[in-house]
Amino acid sequence: MHGPVWVGWLLVLLGAAAGAYCLVRARSGPAAQQGEARGEGLMALGMAAMAWPVAPPSWSSWLFTAVFGAAGLWALAHRHLHHAVGALAMAYMALAMVVPASQQAGHAGQIGQMAQMGQAGGPGPMAHSVPGGVPLLTGLLLVYFTGYVLAAGVRLVPATGAEAGKGMAGGAVAVAGAGVLPACRVAMGIGMLAMLLAL
Repeated sequence: MHGPVWVGWLLVLLGAAAGAYCLVRARSGPAAQQGEARGEGLMALGMAAMAWPVAPPSWSSWLFTAVFGAAGLWALAHRHLHHAVGALAMAYMALAMVVPASQQAGHAGQIGQMAQMGQAGGPGPMAHSVPGGVPLLTGLLLVYFTGYVLAAGVRLVPATGAEAGKGMAGGAVAVAGAGVLPACRVAMGIGMLAMLLAL
């Protein structure tokens, strides 16, 4: 991923916090939400691992591609469409981290010439890494996750009037606990947007 190192560390913290919460929720939450919370937690921890700003081993991108690709296919088979899109997007980003490196290796002569040309007038065009991925697919994923974050974020806004009274009658603690898991989903969606933009 491109971008400042501090953005990577923020994504690591976001993913680790969301993942830890979701996994705790999977053990102690309602039975109907345990499987979903477990999937969210594993995705969040995977996002934290992918965003780690320290240079990873060369094989890690292939490992991420295989793990998230398998998770995406599993989610698709179990009809968890959002999890499938998220896991396959992570696999796509991991694969995109590999492709620019191989492209640069294949065009080493051109890169060397361009770098030499750039030395005369300051930083050349190759001072930044080549963006990875297919622009159209990256754009579609950006649109999807932007829509998801906005729609899920709107659902987090507290109800007003009679609906708020019903929620208070049910207990503020239960309402607060139920709202944290959707908030984690929104945070993870924002993290996906940040990772796609930094691709």
